Amino acid sequence: MITVSIRAQDTIMFPLKIKAALEVTGPAIYFSDKKNLSAEGYVSVDINERTAIVLSGGYLNYSYSQYNYDYLNHGIFFRTGADFNLRNPKLASDKYWAGIGLRYGISFFNMETPSFRETNYWSTTWSSIPSVRATAHFIEVTPGIRSEVFKNFSIGWSLSMRLLVSNGTGKDNRPIYIPGFGKGDAKVSAGIGYFIVWSIPFKKIRYIVKPEEPEEPEEPGDQLLPTDQSPSPGYGPPQRTTPIR
Repeated sequence: MITVSIRAQDTIMFPLKIKAALEVTGPAIYFSDKKNLSAEGYVSVDINERTAIVLSGGYLNYSYSQYNYDYLNHGIFFRTGADFNLRNPKLASDKYWAGIGLRYGISFFNMETPSFRETNYWSTTWSSIPSVRATAHFIEVTPGIRSEVFKNFSIGWSLSMRLLVSNGTGKDNRPIYIPGFGKGDAKVSAGIGYFIVWSIPFKKIRYIVKPEEPEEPEEPGDQLLPTDQSPSPGYGPPQRTTPIR
């Protein structure tokens, strides 16, 4: 007898959104340390329930001083890529997000050394290095989480792991800091960001939730037998037979 099982599929309506976010760590640090200003944000557009296209950008004004030199760096940076939601859309709905992002980044900046001092046995010399314009490239992987606190308003954080492709200045004139990347003398950098996110729903799509496959009950008498053994009469264990020569 053949048994046919028919199960209905669940469907949910998943809202696609345009998101605008602002990173809050940079402005907060600037209020306590007026030397360095960092501002960053991003815009993302959902293309389905798991993937969003992202464009981010920011500005950095960085200064650094030592006993014998002063260093200035300022510029803008952009990153573009995609975010991938790793949570089940049925469980997360549109309120919770946990996933990973991939980015390609480019940084345009100017750096200069307004003054530096060199001291030797005979004298002390003061000099400067004029402004140099450069373009750096890097790749970024950014896992993170986000949770809605009010309707269409979310907060979240993300880790950033970056790999420098090119610093734009060569090995003999490395920048101390690269906007959007981090320390210029390192090939790899890491950071963390905290974001406030505003979401604008623009479309709803139908998401089909596949039902779980139920386990089929075993019918009485369905038992697997070893191929190299034969069942003995009754319910005893199988026995081997030896041919008579």
